[in-house]
Amino acid sequence: MSKHLDLEEQEQLDQLKHFWNKYGNVITWLLIVVMGSYAGWNGYQYWQKQQSTKAAALFDEVERAASSGDTSKLERSWNDMRDRFPGTTYAAQSALLAGRTFQQAEKTDAALSALKWASENASDGASVQLARLRLANLQIQQKAFDEATKTLAKPFTPAFSGLALDIQGDIFMAQNKPLDAVKAYTDAWSKLEVNNEYRRLVLAKLNALGADPETTKGASK
Repeated sequence: MSKHLDLEEQEQLDQLKHFWNKYGNVITWLLIVVMGSYAGWNGYQYWQKQQSTKAAALFDEVERAASSGDTSKLERSWNDMRDRFPGTTYAAQSALLAGRTFQQAEKTDAALSALKWASENASDGASVQLARLRLANLQIQQKAFDEATKTLAKPFTPAFSGLALDIQGDIFMAQNKPLDAVKAYTDAWSKLEVNNEYRRLVLAKLNALGADPETTKGASK
């Protein structure tokens, strides 16, 4: 009986050896690939966490510089953020904050640069569109109307389209095109939420031009 079992065990062992001789290299390489991928993924996650921690610390510097009005320090910390952590949300937030602070300090070139960077490189769509709106407003102030029009040229999502149309109306007004401005403001008014406070400002602009979107809306029904 024991000999019979020994023969079965030997046969199983021979089959296992045959299987390993045939597929052992493939299995080994598959294990290496899987374990390597797992180790790589863990390493990437660790690297991302480290990058996020460092970016957060640098963002604190950007915020402190902006709050204190130290534009020289703000420029250094913002440039550092842009160069070291461009793909993080902190970079997008820093660009928007730097752009606003530079504009308030009348450092127009620095503000334009920060907002232009965010409009092209921010990691999330909302920051990109917000940067485009602020950039277009600043370009209007600089009387760079063609540049502002280009900044607004790409489509906006519904959450931002009303604001973009309002700014387009401002461009038409600055170019002495009141009829085009009325159309842009009317479109903006129709796209903004009814309870949006900004809608009242658009309505005031239309009323100043002798237009009433409510009347136009009622007449079109």
